[in-house]
Amino acid sequence: MQNVEEFEDFEERKGSWLTGGRAALILVVLALVISAFFVEDWHQLISIATKPDNIPIVALIPLVIFFTWLGMKQARANDELAEHLQADPQLAKTHHRKTQPWRPGWARELHVWPYLIRIEFLAAIIVTVILYVWSITLNAPLEEPANPNLTMNPSKAPWYFLGLQEMLVYFDPWIAGVVMPSLLIVGLMVFPYVDSNPLGNGYYSWRQRRFAVSMFLWGFFMWIALIIIGTFIRGPGWIWFWPGQRWDHNAVVYDRNRDLHEIFGITSMPGKLVFGALVVGGFYFVGGLFFHWLMKRSRFKFRYLFHPREFLHWAKTSDEFESKILARTSILQYLTFQFFAITVLLAFPIKLILRLVFTIKYVWVTPWFNI
Repeated sequence: MQNVEEFEDFEERKGSWLTGGRAALILVVLALVISAFFVEDWHQLISIATKPDNIPIVALIPLVIFFTWLGMKQARANDELAEHLQADPQLAKTHHRKTQPWRPGWARELHVWPYLIRIEFLAAIIVTVILYVWSITLNAPLEEPANPNLTMNPSKAPWYFLGLQEMLVYFDPWIAGVVMPSLLIVGLMVFPYVDSNPLGNGYYSWRQRRFAVSMFLWGFFMWIALIIIGTFIRGPGWIWFWPGQRWDHNAVVYDRNRDLHEIFGITSMPGKLVFGALVVGGFYFVGGLFFHWLMKRSRFKFRYLFHPREFLHWAKTSDEFESKILARTSILQYLTFQFFAITVLLAFPIKLILRLVFTIKYVWVTPWFNI
């Protein structure tokens, strides 16, 4: 009973977090309502969204938003519980380590059989029923045999490869199709071994794993954004059409794609090699400084954007907890993370902006490869 009373204020703080979630949901709904006024062709937009190939994308968007919110909600509850127990060492010795207090009548131990197996069995049945209904109500996206004299426009890969197809716009084919996917796979396998933070394993936590969770969300949402761009924005000729904008099969893009060295008037191949190497090397140096600075920062709050003094104080002050984690990191772990973070998390969005905004195709041009 005493534990329940001590956690009343904790439950109130969880309610405030739910209020913030509702506010974010209201902002998303308002953005969707406002964007609806700019739709030119509703029939085209609905036909794209209801295409059997694209239904997984339509389902993916709300599911990603919901489970991200749910994970952050549980992380916030665990962080508040940890903070409460740290403030009372005596309570931490005797109290449970769950966000919900133990109630009379609850079993203190739950066996795998039948409790966990029952849940997994029900989940398997529900997923099987969904797949049956899906396969009956939606036709498989199979078409007639390919005709090289009559190709589709736009010709798009299945939704799970659309991110790779969109990457072909910004990189050489071998980089977009081989190098970058290999780096993504190897990076996901390597990151658990370069992680020096012993906390936050087996439970959701934002305060204890702020930097790691932020980097994962950054990369994950970047990949989801590529799939959404390839599904709803790329139209005939792989031209950029905003969602709801009418596709014009006769549209012609007059943008001139140029390499970075052309802006500076460099024409010789040795000059291109040296210039590109300096630019890429400088980018890795600045990117390394950026991630090193980011590793030592405390939690960012959006109000800092409207208060320059608080923002400068946040930018200059190192967080004690994050600094301890960085001090535990070996040089091999540090360099490995920096390489993958700069190459994947930072270089790709920068290259995307350079191509879409400044029509710059390549930054480094060589006889062997182009970046």
